[in-house]
Amino acid sequence: MVGFGDIPLIIRRFPSDHIWVDYDREADVLYINFERPQRATDSVLRDNVLIRKRNGKIIGLTFLNVSKFKIIKVRKPK
Repeated sequence: MVGFGDIPLIIRRFPSDHIWVDYDREADVLYINFERPQRATDSVLRDNVLIRKRNGKIIGLTFLNVSKFKIIKVRKPK
């Protein structure tokens, strides 16, 4: 199960030097993209998080109803 607290773990796995973040206040959706263009060939929806993939590689995350996510403090591993 993927949740908001998993974002730092997911991002660390990407060799990408760029991350694009957009928030649509009216739709309450947060978009995090790791590649441009962001055309996905596959996607999986889990707990209001849409994981977008292209050729088996995660290219973006879409968080639905993001204002309802519980914010947690993430600490660096020791």
